This record gives sequence, C-alpha cells and structure tokens, in this order.
Amino acid sequence: MLDLAAPLALLLLPLPWLAMRLLPPQAGQGAALVVPDRIGAGILAGAGQAAGPAWRRRLLPWAVWVLLVVALSGPRQLEPIPALKVSGRDLAIALDLSGSMVRDDFFLDGAPITRMEAVQRAGAAFARRRAGDRVALIVFGSEAYYAAPFSYDTEAIARRIEEAVIGISGRATNISDALGLALKRLDGSEAASKVVILLSDGINNAGATNPRGVAGLARDMGVRVHTIALGPKDLTDSAPGENGVVDAATLRAISKLSGGTSFRVRTLEDLEAVAAELDRLEATDSDGLAAEVFREFWVWPAALAALLCLALAWREE
Repeated sequence: MLDLAAPLALLLLPLPWLAMRLLPPQAGQGAALVVPDRIGAGILAGAGQAAGPAWRRRLLPWAVWVLLVVALSGPRQLEPIPALKVSGRDLAIALDLSGSMVRDDFFLDGAPITRMEAVQRAGAAFARRRAGDRVALIVFGSEAYYAAPFSYDTEAIARRIEEAVIGISGRATNISDALGLALKRLDGSEAASKVVILLSDGINNAGATNPRGVAGLARDMGVRVHTIALGPKDLTDSAPGENGVVDAATLRAISKLSGGTSFRVRTLEDLEAVAAELDRLEATDSDGLAAEVFREFWVWPAALAALLCLALAWREE
C-alpha cells in the first residue's frame, strides 16, 4: 500500500490558483510595431488559432505543478523485509595460523588440500550461518591478533577467514594468548551468552601462560569455550619430537573447564560435521529486530514533470 513521506506537501497544490486570484495582474509593456492592415489582420488571426482555449493553454503548466508537488510529498511503499534474528550471543572464533597449517593431509574430492584450505572452507561457511550472533575473528601463531571486531556482518567475518594467510602472526602456536585476547574483549560484553570457538592443529609452544589457567578464567567469566583439535595425529600417540601433531588433551581440558565441548577432527568431513554440531549447540533462533524499508516512487512523477516541461518548451518555439 502506498503512503506519503510528507503528506503536508499536498497543501501546495492550490498555490498557483491562489496566486492568480489574489495577486494583482501585471500590465504588459512592450514596443509597438506598425504594419499594414492586411498583414496585421493575418498575424492576429494566426495568433488566435495557435492560442486556442484558455484551459488548454494552462493544462500543461498545471500538470507539471501537480506532478512536482506529488513528487515532493514522497510517495513510497513499505517493503516486506525479514527481521534479523538476534541471538544475544557474542561469539569469538580463534583461528590457528601457525606454520603447521600448511600441511596437506586433508582431502577434497580425492585431491590433497592443506589444513588451512580445509578450515577456510568449513570456517567461512560456519561464519555465514551465524546470522544474529555478534561474531569476531582472532588469528594466532606466535602472537594473537584481532582480525575482525565483534560485528553482525557475518559475511565480512567469512571473507576474513577466506583471506587469512598462514604465518602472518608467526609460526609458533600461542593458544593461551589467543584465548586470553578473546576473554579480554568479552569482558566488557553485555551479551547474554559468550562463546569462544578455538581451533588449533598444534601444541601450545609460545606465551608465558598455561592454557588451562586461562580456561579457568573463562569459566569464572561465564564464557564457554568449544575447542577443535585439527590434524590426523595426537600428541599422545605420536613419536617423540614428531611434527604436525595436535595436543588434543589440552584442548579437551580447556573445553571441559569452561563448560564447552571438545571436537576431534581428522578429515574435511569431520570438520564440516563439527560446524553443523556447533550450529546445533549454539542455535540462533530468536525474536528478530524489525526494520522498516521503503521503496521510493517520487522519481516517476518527477520524471514525468520533466518530460512535460520539455513539451512546454517545444510548444513555445
């Protein structure tokens, strides 16, 4: 249904008529032209035929005025826009970008892909499904950094995951600082639910803090930490000094201490299943925030008025 943004503008419609009625007429002034009687009679006869009835001469200017006033009143229509689901949750994704993420021990359609490519594929899809959550992205290696602050723009978070570069934050694995940075930002959050999703494929070998101690702080702050241990081999069942193994036991301890869930991922299918399970654990169904979005129609009467002005100019030539 159409309505008007400024309906009071319609009060301007009778303005030209009032001006003609109330303002005194202005006497025309001009120079006289002396011509023979026969020529003068022909000029007057032609002018009368061209002019036509008074109402016809005034029709186009009145139409232009009415169209301009209608455009000024702002005709518009309310568009049905689905309300954004707002979960009341702040969710921080902590993503390991250490050097071991370059290992190509995952497979897609039978072809090997790196751990990073697998995480980017599943992680970006997971972020895009978080509509209604405020999501942030933390990347960590030797150091931890905020790659994106908390935002409802989940598409922007997904793009940051897809654009992440291995080693940008160092080649080591600093789980403690990544979790600590997430807790620092969540400390001032007023969200009803606070969640960290921590993904790592290595062993905490940087930073001065014990990851279990940071997990205890998360518990005290009411922050759930879900952990994802990524990689085919565990620290507990690998040879001493073997590279590319994940400390799944520490990640399980972090999630258990904070009241979260721990996941073990060895294949791309496992990773995609984890993303689906996290969707179930941290569902986003809730009442949404309504938004009024209007489709504007003022351009149509304005454009028609412009065309009629051109017609007026052509008639006067």
